[in-house]
Amino acid sequence: MGIVETIALTMGVAWASGINLYATIATLGVLGATGNIDLPPDLDILMDPLVIGAAGFMYFVEFFVDKTPGVDSGWDTIHTFIRIPAGAVMAAGAVGDVGAGAELAAIIAGGTLAGATHFTKAGTRLAINTSPEPVTNWTASFLEDIAVIAGLWAALHHPVVFLVLLGAFILLMIWLLPKIWRALRAVYRKLQSLFGGKPAATQDDPPQGTAGTSNTPAEAGFSLSLKSDGPEN
Repeated sequence: MGIVETIALTMGVAWASGINLYATIATLGVLGATGNIDLPPDLDILMDPLVIGAAGFMYFVEFFVDKTPGVDSGWDTIHTFIRIPAGAVMAAGAVGDVGAGAELAAIIAGGTLAGATHFTKAGTRLAINTSPEPVTNWTASFLEDIAVIAGLWAALHHPVVFLVLLGAFILLMIWLLPKIWRALRAVYRKLQSLFGGKPAATQDDPPQGTAGTSNTPAEAGFSLSLKSDGPEN
């Protein structure tokens, strides 16, 4: 496997893991076990029937959970602690035995890419869930499933094309993540106002002791004592 193919596979497994980890493991495991691809030695474990079965079962569960509005966001929250480290480990395995420095670089780059794709997916789906209709959620989920399988196929068979598309996807994430963040903040403010948050107008009320408010009893007494200390007429 050449340098371009190695980089494409390393970034491909990290990118796909951030979107759908179980589909990534099952796809690579089945392709390797059937002889359609040659996996690096450190990823041979993916061809184990137990690994393929476990990944297939979890993908079956995620297939339905990921298409249920609201439940999918809870699933994404839990998998923040699963997809990112798994993407880093799989990226390191895709590099192979080329040195400790290369493996560490793969862990750093793979974990970062897996985290970026995961948070892009989770944030987008949370914003989509504000819509009452489920069709948009279903469409996004199906497109993610297709993208993972197609992306891995491209990384394995057309690595240059995959790396070009990955670069475009990274640019899209850089442009999209701030917008997702602003949308999530707007959703949070709306939920806060619905579930007992203070109205915005109350935050602008003048503090006590300014114009339009009455002095406290202590302040009133202090003012009276000053008036009584003057010389008597």
